[in-house]
Amino acid sequence: MLSIEKKDQTKIYTGTRTLKENLQLFVDFRELLLTWTAREIKGRYRQSALGFGWAFIQPVVQIVVISIVFGRFMQVPSDGVPYPIFTFVAILPWSFFAGAVSAAIPSLLGSMDLITKIYFPREFIPLAAIVARLVDLLIASLVLVSLMIYYRIPFYPTLIFVPLLLVIQIMLSIGIGLIGSAVSVFLRDISFAIPLVMQIWMYATPVIYPISVIPEQWRTLYSLNPMVGIIDSYRRVVLLGQLPDGLSLGISAAFSVVLFVFAYVYFKRLELFMADIV
Repeated sequence: MLSIEKKDQTKIYTGTRTLKENLQLFVDFRELLLTWTAREIKGRYRQSALGFGWAFIQPVVQIVVISIVFGRFMQVPSDGVPYPIFTFVAILPWSFFAGAVSAAIPSLLGSMDLITKIYFPREFIPLAAIVARLVDLLIASLVLVSLMIYYRIPFYPTLIFVPLLLVIQIMLSIGIGLIGSAVSVFLRDISFAIPLVMQIWMYATPVIYPISVIPEQWRTLYSLNPMVGIIDSYRRVVLLGQLPDGLSLGISAAFSVVLFVFAYVYFKRLELFMADIV
């Protein structure tokens, strides 16, 4: 279903659709979202000799380099956990987040010809880019399981919190992806700035170091970075068998939910003018 009635198109572009009507459109076009996501996944590995093997290779090479530089030479603390798995359990969700945001923000710019010709919920384009990165995350998670077995890390009952953490992280990724992709249609500099922003953001998040190195008096302020509570919680529930820190995860969850709702409303507002930008 790639077209709708003329009267509905008028209603869309005059900005008179209600939230309920937009959600109904989302449901009506859901098969298109699945098709677009499958296209994103296949497109990433098309004409690649290793195919999905890159989902294993990239995080493994990354963790080897980080472990040598920061674990062995710089002796970064790891809260009593072997440094390779200590870092890998953070690299996985961070790589998904960075990859999802980096793919979602420029996604609309690559589909402007289609946007100007037919109507479909424009949010499907950045959403497909984000969902496609979940496949890489799931594949790379097999490496984490292997490392847990190798280092004899128990599979704690607290692992039941992982789906909750993933939902919070996906909402955060969608929120940033929707806002960034919509703004990038009108301000192309956004796409160029993303690699730099994500690199700085990673060092401001406890990916290669534990949150314990942050002075106690600064941790609440530090936790205003929404990825802090998410990454720290992954380490707690996967490696240490501890419950997530309520304050830092609560900040991350609240920020992600508010941003998700705001981003959707903001995106649908800007959607009205996207077809006019070529």
